[in-house]
Amino acid sequence: MPRKGQENLIPVTKRTKEEARQISRKGGVASGKARREKADLKKQLQLFLETEAGKDEEGNPLTGAELMVQVAAKEMKDGNPKFWELIRDTAGFKPVDKVMVADIDQSVIDEVEAMVSETSEPEKKPRARKK
Repeated sequence: MPRKGQENLIPVTKRTKEEARQISRKGGVASGKARREKADLKKQLQLFLETEAGKDEEGNPLTGAELMVQVAAKEMKDGNPKFWELIRDTAGFKPVDKVMVADIDQSVIDEVEAMVSETSEPEKKPRARKK
């Protein structure tokens, strides 16, 4: 029994070309709208960071970026670990995650699998194709 609301679902592959085209067009229009909204938000945030957003203790004007740095530094000094990470990463000292990719012979893989499954002889499997 289909779940509630799924009785009218039809895969795009089972629809006519015209229906599939209309559905794809609606998706493209919605995607464009979402991209424009994200771009507008980014522009607004950049504008905030560049313009005056407050004053320091002496009454000197602070840009949004300077205000953000002061708040982050205060939170960091108060022991909030998320702000330690924010300041480290923003300053360019974020540790790099490295992934190593190695080309390993199939016989080595067979030996490891045999050791893991505790068999004395590795099984003879067809060799994997190299891409």
